[in-house]
Amino acid sequence: MDALAGLLEGPRARGAFMIRACFDPPWSVRIEDRAPLTVMLMVRGEAWVVPDTAERVLLRPGDLAIARGPDPYTCADDPDTPPQALILPGAECSYPDGRSLNGSMDLGVRTWGDRLDGSAVMLIGTYLWQGEVGGRLLDALPPLLTLTSEVWDCSLTPFLMEEIVRDEPGQEVVLDRLLDLLVIAALRAWFSRPEAAAPAWYQALADPVVGRVLRLLQDDPAHPWTVASLATKAGVSRAALARRFTELVGEPPMTYLTGWRLALAADALRDTGDTLEAIARRVGYGSAFALSSAFKRVYGVSPQEHRGRVGETAP
Repeated sequence: MDALAGLLEGPRARGAFMIRACFDPPWSVRIEDRAPLTVMLMVRGEAWVVPDTAERVLLRPGDLAIARGPDPYTCADDPDTPPQALILPGAECSYPDGRSLNGSMDLGVRTWGDRLDGSAVMLIGTYLWQGEVGGRLLDALPPLLTLTSEVWDCSLTPFLMEEIVRDEPGQEVVLDRLLDLLVIAALRAWFSRPEAAAPAWYQALADPVVGRVLRLLQDDPAHPWTVASLATKAGVSRAALARRFTELVGEPPMTYLTGWRLALAADALRDTGDTLEAIARRVGYGSAFALSSAFKRVYGVSPQEHRGRVGETAP
């Protein structure tokens, strides 16, 4: 599992959902849900996305925006339209004065707004939780990124529009996977652009030597890797691998592996009820004690404390 896939690993456990939003002007929705990642795909009409701390953008049909939380923003037909609804943590919806909407804007299966045949239609997917693995990628994203239909073509749109309103067994799983595909395609397109500051490890994946080593470390972190064994797999000397890896990734191979193992452990502590011993074996530590010592050294808290803090903040 690489970090791009790790960003979206287990979205149902972490909380993810998709809706279709349909509006007629004037309309405006204020989003304060603190979600770490929200993707907005414009299907029909236009919409402004207005962050509090970044430049506003206009979405036209086929355009996509990704908002990185927790900063709030507003979606509207016009930047000057006052908000008519407020989205809060836990997908709670209210009027701006605090009164509950009480489902008054529900239009059917995963559809929300003021009219089914509204002039503006947007598909919205939101991930409510951020893991340590995904954070490695999210930290490289701007607060708001956009891809216009001129620079990318989303072939998933017709399928998404059809599937989002289905109410059949297993439909949530289908939509989770479609949302994953949409976000991965968008991030690939974004990081291929010159203005995108892709993280060093992401760029290094394209290198024939370092990219192979990164995939080995990410796919099998429990293996007892050494610089020598990695160099053998990559077909280079230990010195050459250490030098090239550090140059492209920004840290030595074993330092990267430690960070990756601990990130996986932190997410497992949050997403599962597995014992520390089981997690330690899964991420490449010989014992719970060894994992606990490394974890506290890097994160400043014990694994048990980390798990407890996550439980306190769960929606």
